[in-house]
Amino acid sequence: MNTESHKPSTFLLFPWGLLSIVLVLGLNMALNNEWFSNNWSWIALVLIIPAAILENFKVGYSTMRIMFMKVVYSLVSFLIVGMAFGSALTGWYNAKFESTTVGKTINLPWYVLLALFVLLLIQVAQLFSMLKAVKREFMQLDPDN
Repeated sequence: MNTESHKPSTFLLFPWGLLSIVLVLGLNMALNNEWFSNNWSWIALVLIIPAAILENFKVGYSTMRIMFMKVVYSLVSFLIVGMAFGSALTGWYNAKFESTTVGKTINLPWYVLLALFVLLLIQVAQLFSMLKAVKREFMQLDPDN
């Protein structure tokens, strides 16, 4: 009986969705609405669509290491987007109601918010596909089936 363990490939462990979220936020802050305001459709073409395709390749792999890393990367993605949204909301509140700028905040235009929302939906879809794979694994081990 051959029981050698195979390590999952780096492609399956790499956080494509998290990388896209960090790139969207980083480019938004670096370019400061100079380039993104005119070419915001490039966000979808260059960052969202490849992330969705590359994350979709992972569907169906149900090793524990891959599933654990999917959960960790999804949680980090939600944390980063939540912090960016909180900073943008704080900046909007200070500008609207207090007429001061207390600290540095992130400016998130509607197209960046839409891109982040779509990337988070991809992460949620990945989590549900992982749960489906776990259910399939448990159903195969069930002696009553």
